[in-house]
Amino acid sequence: MKRLPPLTGIEAFIQVARLGSIKSAAEALSLSSPALTRRVQALERHVGRPLFDRHHQAVQLNPDGERLLAAIGPAVDALALAMEQASGMHDLMRLRLGTMPLFASHRLIPRLPRLRALHPDFHIDIDTAPFLLTRLDEGLDAAVLLAKEIDPGLYSRRLGINRSVAIASRSMVEGPGALREPADLARATVLLHRDLPDTFDIWREALGLPDLEPAAVDHFDSGPLILEAAAQGLGVAFMLDMHLVGAHDHRLVRLFQPVPSPYSYWFACRRAALGRRPVKLFHDWLVGELGDETG
Repeated sequence: MKRLPPLTGIEAFIQVARLGSIKSAAEALSLSSPALTRRVQALERHVGRPLFDRHHQAVQLNPDGERLLAAIGPAVDALALAMEQASGMHDLMRLRLGTMPLFASHRLIPRLPRLRALHPDFHIDIDTAPFLLTRLDEGLDAAVLLAKEIDPGLYSRRLGINRSVAIASRSMVEGPGALREPADLARATVLLHRDLPDTFDIWREALGLPDLEPAAVDHFDSGPLILEAAAQGLGVAFMLDMHLVGAHDHRLVRLFQPVPSPYSYWFACRRAALGRRPVKLFHDWLVGELGDETG
């Protein structure tokens, strides 16, 4: 049987692969960057090929590295868990997650039974207060939020892509005063969410109607409230298509044509936090659940 490489090299490879940065992986393992690089290079010599594409500021897995990570990552995680159990360290794992109410109710909570079935000792404290990124490592371990992009100083992973849509009550598309074409929005109220402030601008620009002005614009800081306002006929909400689908509300319909949105849900945390088991476990599960979804 071929000799196995040192476990330290495997550990270094996995940290670099998951964090995308030699510096961040070195910090997570309390090593210097040169020491971590030597461990990764030793593993590459052992397998006989490079595992990363190296750039000036970052590294990225190449196809060989992707295959190796997929093959050994779960086994190393299982080994770490077995050592925790053997040493008596294994106890309830808890993640302090900051997120938004609509994401929590529409996309996270319905999936959590599957996570609990896989990891019965894993628990999540869910926090929906604002300013998620500024509270990382100050009350929160990780966050899932809507944004166009995330500060490159943080670790982030986009969870699918979306489209901007106009959402309204069925009553607004029926009868003599129905909204039948985008120009009809000139006599309607547009409802906007605080975290999607320019969604209507993006939508009208994409449709070639930059001068279209609604009768009024009302703002909300709550996803459930803006959808309820739309369902009650108070205006047309400009949200993401996943919000309409996730609402499962027969009172709501999509109006007109959807357009690509620059906003997406992102998983974000401090780079060093991804080395903590609860954060990493939730990250890997969530990416597996949502990472390939599109709106």
